[in-house]
Amino acid sequence: MAKNKSTGYKGPYGYQKQKEREQRTCIRFKCSLTNTIFDVLQKRPGWIEVKDEGEWDFYWCDVGWLRENFDHTYMDDHVRICHFRNHYELTRKNYMVKNLKRYRKQIEREFGKLEASKCDFFPKTFELPSEYHLFVEEFKKNPGITWIMKPVARSQGKGIFLFRKLKDIMDWKKDGNKSDDLREETQIENYVAQRYIENPYLIGGRKFDLRVYVLVTSYVPLKAWLYRDGFARFSNTRFTLNSIDDQYIHLTNVAVQKTAPDYDPEKGCKWQIQRLRQYLTAKHGPETVENIFRDIDNIFIKSLQSVQKVIINDKHCFELYGYDILIDEDFKPWLLEVNASPSLTASSQEDYELKCHLLEDMLHVVDMEGRLTGKEKHIGGFDLMWNDGQVCRDDGSMEIKGNTSFVANTYLGCLNDRKKQLKQLFKSLNLQKKVLVY
Repeated sequence: MAKNKSTGYKGPYGYQKQKEREQRTCIRFKCSLTNTIFDVLQKRPGWIEVKDEGEWDFYWCDVGWLRENFDHTYMDDHVRICHFRNHYELTRKNYMVKNLKRYRKQIEREFGKLEASKCDFFPKTFELPSEYHLFVEEFKKNPGITWIMKPVARSQGKGIFLFRKLKDIMDWKKDGNKSDDLREETQIENYVAQRYIENPYLIGGRKFDLRVYVLVTSYVPLKAWLYRDGFARFSNTRFTLNSIDDQYIHLTNVAVQKTAPDYDPEKGCKWQIQRLRQYLTAKHGPETVENIFRDIDNIFIKSLQSVQKVIINDKHCFELYGYDILIDEDFKPWLLEVNASPSLTASSQEDYELKCHLLEDMLHVVDMEGRLTGKEKHIGGFDLMWNDGQVCRDDGSMEIKGNTSFVANTYLGCLNDRKKQLKQLFKSLNLQKKVLVY
């Protein structure tokens, strides 16, 4: 790949950095997808697509390419790819829970049970078949409750089912009497058995969860951005626990819901998150909603911190995560899973625009063009929520919960004035550029 190293400011006036910005006139990209991300990359000024074995500066790759090629590919300093090498520590369901459990124990040892309780945002979970006997012990403590089985590495609702009887998961019973060879021959896919949230908050009698986007540009130090837009994904059928076999009741994945016989593609099954926030505020008041979204912010930070020491940080890598959050009727948010490759295929024109704006702003943050100073707190619809520590909101607001103070530092579901923000940002950067040249 062509040499194009970004070495940072040299000297008080940053002449070298300015020179490098002027020289970087063309960004060569590769893309493994043909949906919204490809459209955004194609339309970005100064970016050109390269194919096959051509040299590239930016690669929107799939995780398969990463696994097979990352360790054998030389990359100049300025090159960027869209995944961290072991992203699966957070995005595989079993690894995510393992890391969260470990992190919670660490917090309890160092800071006590009260602080550790801030990590209690994921349902009780066991990996099968390896933790089958531990699961059975827990299962027998609460007979009759509902559990959900999920394959650890699949997405879009594939392979998921609910159960209340042990006989329904006998295939995952670990048989310690089998020989290693026989176990290898009869090996089945790993799943997690997770306690099902039986009391979800309902709107119009229907279950929903949130899809929220978090962008991590570094793990050492941890630097994370939260996008203001996102959406609530609704089930197509009214919620009931009387029928646990109906996926249209219990799974909110669009890939599942759009196959329902009475699905209306014009109406869809999504709300923008701003609409949800307005609905909750009108019904329950602003204080309740602030508490909900503050607790959701906590989920993002604690989950990223849980993998901070195990993710292989690399200056070439960034990650756009898709978080799935469910709110129960007690207004408690639960982390269901984190996606390394959140769907970028649009289900409507509104969905297309949201995802295009998200990706455009993501590229502004990644800043292949070298236009930013590194001190920005807002870029388009992204707000910096963690930069080796909490990032204060512009109004400096501080809230108190128990004996712990915290900063409400994000604007999830608030007005996304991205166009106005970008206009002001780049106007300010152009003024700084003129001052440097002067």
